[in-house]
Amino acid sequence: MGRGRRDAEPAPEIGSDDKLSAMSMSRVSGTFLVGFLAAALVGASDKPRARDLGVPFDGVPGPGNAITDVGGVAVGHSTIIRGEGALKVGVGPVRTGVTAILPRGKATSNDPVFAGWFALNGAGEMTGTTWVEESGFLEGPVMITNTHSVGAVHAGTIAWRIQQGGPDATGYWWSNPVVAETWDGELNDINGFHVKEANVFEALSTARTGPVAEGSVGGGTGMVCNGFKGGIGTSSRRLPEEAGGYTVGALVQCNYGRKADLLVAGVPVGREIAGSGTRDDDAGSIIIVVATDAPLLPHQLKRIARRASLGLARDGSTAGNGSGDIFIAFSTANPGAAKPMGTITLTDVPNDRMNPLFAATVQSVEEAIINAMVAAETMKGANDLVVRALPHDELRRILKKYNRLVEPAAP
Repeated sequence: MGRGRRDAEPAPEIGSDDKLSAMSMSRVSGTFLVGFLAAALVGASDKPRARDLGVPFDGVPGPGNAITDVGGVAVGHSTIIRGEGALKVGVGPVRTGVTAILPRGKATSNDPVFAGWFALNGAGEMTGTTWVEESGFLEGPVMITNTHSVGAVHAGTIAWRIQQGGPDATGYWWSNPVVAETWDGELNDINGFHVKEANVFEALSTARTGPVAEGSVGGGTGMVCNGFKGGIGTSSRRLPEEAGGYTVGALVQCNYGRKADLLVAGVPVGREIAGSGTRDDDAGSIIIVVATDAPLLPHQLKRIARRASLGLARDGSTAGNGSGDIFIAFSTANPGAAKPMGTITLTDVPNDRMNPLFAATVQSVEEAIINAMVAAETMKGANDLVVRALPHDELRRILKKYNRLVEPAAP
């Protein structure tokens, strides 16, 4: 969640107009999904990423350098951008959305994955984590949105689950969704409750493997990171065969930090860029999702989730008091581990062989955050507030000054 620099206006009462709006969205969603999917495909491929600009990172990425390099993982977004000018609660401007991460794609609802979670600083929310802690399983998608839309996304995720088919493997209609949030109340009419069930369905229904749209999309639409425009970012690492050949991927919704603290490849980029950032305090939050195909058990995945903190620190975060820094990690290995009857045979990586996975986690998170900032474009939102993008030319200039710029190889 985090705390912004100023309080948002009070929420309006929800009346029939809001219900009609939600119904209208539902009626057009089938047509809209086609256009959205095409836009998402373009958005995932037409923007430079941090490596394209010459930012050096440790480790070897997977083929797509994304969380979807972990086999079966799918990501979808619903992005809501409309209106401009003065804030009018319930009307706009709207700069928000929903992001969905499905550990096993379409099979997510029927085959839970082992998971563990960790809160570096708890000024935020990730629902469903008490059951993740108790059971060791993530029993559905991970959803990310804005702070005041957690309830709507929670309810919408349950509705989507019901639409998918029957009850769970034990015969119960029981859902406890994992829904995380960061606060977008500077650019977005956060008290207007613009995220509806249709947006949840859109994010889940359009989720796919392959390229992931980054920047100001989905839940990251209205986010601010290290004083610049933030949002969604992703990255991955492929371990060498001698370390198991496993893949680790991370996806972040970044909305934390001060400009003065921003580090890129160890370089004090935030201090080198002239001007002030949108925020002067370390507030706002980051959600980090880590996926791997390494066969890890819940206690080991909690260890992976903790290591996300180190990737965040590499980019300059000190996990300020008002920042909700909450992470979850899951493994797609051991399918069928949650079956309710009989005994289960499992495989897992010994603790003494986890160091390469720790390093891959740190590296993936570090790069995912910078990818989010590189992809995000300057945005004008509520009350004409402008949050500028991280300037690419300035980033390259500063990296070159510190002898850290990687020039493209000659053809």
